[in-house]
Amino acid sequence: MGQPSKLAQRKNPRSVSPGKATPAKEFGSQARRETLLICLLLSIVSCAVYLRSLGNGFIDYDDGDYITQNSHVRSGLNYESIRWAFTTYTAGNWHPLVWISHELDVEMFGLSPAGHHFSSMLLHSLNTLLLFLLLWKATGARFRSLIVAALFAVHPLNVECVAWAAERKSLLSTLLFLLALGAYGWYVKLPSVRRYGILVLLFACGLMAKPMVITLPFVLLLLDYWPLGRMNIDGSLVGFAPSRKSFWNLALEKTPLLVLSAASAIITIIAQKEAVVPLAQMPVWLRLDNAISSYALYFLKAAWPLRLGVFYPVEPPTTLWTIFCLAILSVISFWVWRQRKRRGYLLIGWLCYLGILVPVVGIVQVGAQAMADRYAYIPLVGIFVMVVWRVGDFVASHDYSPRLVSASTCVLLLALAGLTTRQTGYWRSQLSLWTHTWQVTPTSFVAENNLGYALMDAGRDDEAVVHFDNSIRMKPNEPLAHIALGYFLRERDPRRAIEQNHIALSLSNDPKHLLAVYANLGIAYTQIEDYASAADCYRQALKLDPKSTTAMMALGNVLLRQAAQKFENALGQRPTADGFSQAGSLWEQAGDKDRAKKAYQSALVLNAQLSSAQSGLKRLAEKDLH
Repeated sequence: MGQPSKLAQRKNPRSVSPGKATPAKEFGSQARRETLLICLLLSIVSCAVYLRSLGNGFIDYDDGDYITQNSHVRSGLNYESIRWAFTTYTAGNWHPLVWISHELDVEMFGLSPAGHHFSSMLLHSLNTLLLFLLLWKATGARFRSLIVAALFAVHPLNVECVAWAAERKSLLSTLLFLLALGAYGWYVKLPSVRRYGILVLLFACGLMAKPMVITLPFVLLLLDYWPLGRMNIDGSLVGFAPSRKSFWNLALEKTPLLVLSAASAIITIIAQKEAVVPLAQMPVWLRLDNAISSYALYFLKAAWPLRLGVFYPVEPPTTLWTIFCLAILSVISFWVWRQRKRRGYLLIGWLCYLGILVPVVGIVQVGAQAMADRYAYIPLVGIFVMVVWRVGDFVASHDYSPRLVSASTCVLLLALAGLTTRQTGYWRSQLSLWTHTWQVTPTSFVAENNLGYALMDAGRDDEAVVHFDNSIRMKPNEPLAHIALGYFLRERDPRRAIEQNHIALSLSNDPKHLLAVYANLGIAYTQIEDYASAADCYRQALKLDPKSTTAMMALGNVLLRQAAQKFENALGQRPTADGFSQAGSLWEQAGDKDRAKKAYQSALVLNAQLSSAQSGLKRLAEKDLH
């Protein structure tokens, strides 16, 4: 069982035996034309399913930090912005190549969302082509490699990486990850210091795009087993390596890469120290439970990619669900281990899936999410290889019509492409994205918060406040919920806004949260004319971010208001026309036209011929006309 029939072998003399990999041989002009045609087809398909993204806007969920509100990125590609890219931990990461990528987009497209989405679409297309070429080159199985690449191109679980402008890091790191795999295959064919140096360089660049590719050395060890066949464990695998080595020799060969992985891990811990959830808040047993659940859910979502959202909250564990997930993982692990000699691709695909997810599965918990679709971008390839190669072996061992196989494959790909196109449409706007996410994850306080913001921006205040209140009810100790409600209330009910923001202050030390809180408090205190407290809030914001022009301007405005208020209080004791005129000028500079108009009028009551007051009223009247 599992061996190709003689009839199948006659029909396809180049079919690959189970568990074995045969490298692609040099090909002639006909094969080159076919390869170019396949690459063109993959490019068209991978771009076509994301064409809808070109009409999408930016999303106020990290897109601000990465692009629209980032002054360094907005300045385009220049010496200062490049220097900043290599020296900043902004957004809790050290990924200079990602910043440079966004800066390059701004240089080419400005702040047009279509241009940024176009770059992401092209990167995804490149990743698809590289995946196909690498798999084919390593295994010699062109059709199977094509199907794996096509699944990668159109699978809905990858939409988050492509349609979300701020998630450029996944696309760029995957491109460098795949190039590093290609460099490793090149090195294996003819080992040399130069070829190994190129591998190290590409891996270093990948780490400078996203530290998730930290697992590359371990992936290379797995590939040494299948399809490269370099590992001297048993005689069942045939690769193209000129000689076999022991596991330990192969592991020693990866030492420079492991050193880079260790360095990247240290840098990432430093960069994300503010976002790492402490053990007291999320104990080890809960992290393990979430990891088991996430591994199973990624696998299930790969098989049934519906109800995909931006944010999946950590849910309270249930024993039955954990047992079910553990059972799924255990059964698959036992099965692939039993099949390792005849079908090594099953073991390697599964271990790649499990291993590449390790940095993001929640053992070291960063942020409040239980899992994220974007984390599956590379690991999904392991699942695709398992499924496609196993189905290919099954088809090869039975006398199925090639037309039936091709038709079935096309139907599957078209169904996935349709789902991907629909999922891409949810990223059209802030409101459509968070409405969908709230529908698929109704227990997510983040979805409630962000849907509230989106509804508020759309002028639907009554609906917005319901979602803000729901968020606080779901997670009363979460500062984001109180910040959101404080933001909503700061001009509508400033005293209640002040109360909510002080609650948030007591719950968070995150500088990003504190900046938002002090901004909300500054506006709320200004609304109730407590200018001294407002000024103190903006000073606190400037301590956190001394370069914040918004806080500087707000502080200047509040100080003007404070001076005007003091001036008017003094005029209550000794009123003068010049004094009221100067107070009117201060209110005018502070942007309070009503107070300015009232002060100018008071000045004219005392001196109807005062030219400064007359000019002030004239300016205000002209502003009203415009």
